[in-house]
Amino acid sequence: MFSSRLPADLAPTPLARAMEIARLSGSDVIDLTETNPTRAGFAYPDLHTVFAGVDLAAYDPDPRGLAVARQAIAADYARRGVRVDPDRILLTASSSESYAYLFKILCDPGDSVLVPVPSYPLFDHLAGLEAVRLVPYRLEYHDAWRLDADDLVGRLDDRVRAILVVSPNNPTGSVLRRGDRDRLAAICAERQLALIGDEVFADFPIDAPSDWAVSVIDQPKALSVSLGGLSKSAGLPHLKLGWMALGGPDDLVEAALDRLELVADTYLSVGSPVQRATPRLLQLGSLVRDQIAARLSQNERTLRQAAAGYPACRVLPVEGGWSAVVRVPATRTDEEWALTLVERARVIVFPGFFFDFERDGHLVVSLLVTPVDFERGITRLFETIDRG
Repeated sequence: MFSSRLPADLAPTPLARAMEIARLSGSDVIDLTETNPTRAGFAYPDLHTVFAGVDLAAYDPDPRGLAVARQAIAADYARRGVRVDPDRILLTASSSESYAYLFKILCDPGDSVLVPVPSYPLFDHLAGLEAVRLVPYRLEYHDAWRLDADDLVGRLDDRVRAILVVSPNNPTGSVLRRGDRDRLAAICAERQLALIGDEVFADFPIDAPSDWAVSVIDQPKALSVSLGGLSKSAGLPHLKLGWMALGGPDDLVEAALDRLELVADTYLSVGSPVQRATPRLLQLGSLVRDQIAARLSQNERTLRQAAAGYPACRVLPVEGGWSAVVRVPATRTDEEWALTLVERARVIVFPGFFFDFERDGHLVVSLLVTPVDFERGITRLFETIDRG
């Protein structure tokens, strides 16, 4: 009866059940997977004042998004040193919706998009709902995570329509280098592919290299799309505003925008009040963003200091983003380690297989957790692994 675009088995895994039971128990459980900034102890400005000056009764739909919002987003890109014309920006309700729009305009059913591994598993569901096939390309680790360009090129065929990069990457914390960005842009230009950059964590460098490519749209060769949103850049996931900024040759950008506008006009999903409030939300969001950035740096230092006492474990480099990868002994599978930590230590972590790590021996933690809970949680984590 039901579509094959959804998984046939929707039952939770044993690990997912154990995590949920632990969360509901309330018995000193420390959740090191928390990525909701509204539950992470940050001081938020009074958002009521933002909407007090917004006409909540006005409805003036624009498929690309209200000009006042797009202008504010363009100015926010400029804050990061990236120039984009407001007319090359289109608003959505979220990054997930941005992906859905892009898959609709770029792909026919059965076409492919290249995606990095490790990376966030949400892509599987988003692509499946659009009848699009994901083709993984590898990020290799040699003292730092880097794009394996040869592996990527070897996976190209005539059904590929786009290449996706995530920078900073979730969960590896790696960023795209300018040289790699330019090589990808040249490949996309030659093969008429789109280069999609998931840049939702771009405001949170931690130890980014000097040759970090801040955005995929900061090059002229290929049709490119930068994804962002209030959820991460301003710590406001509940206000549901995402955006796409397009770069590349004028004719391709205009053709893409025309098609995106048609899709957006079909749904008109972005609320008018949040669009009208965008300039002020971005301004006030900087107060939350600064707190998040400080938290990430503090917890990353705490994690490294704690790991120094446990030679069997190693924290991999974090160039940016909200996550950190801890390499642990592969004496158990990642799922078994995660279950052990839930059951013995009352600590919840992500197992590496959740992000398609090729081998066991990787656990992922969120750096967004409150510092007190983070330090307690990682202490339990390392002590439990040390005991085996």
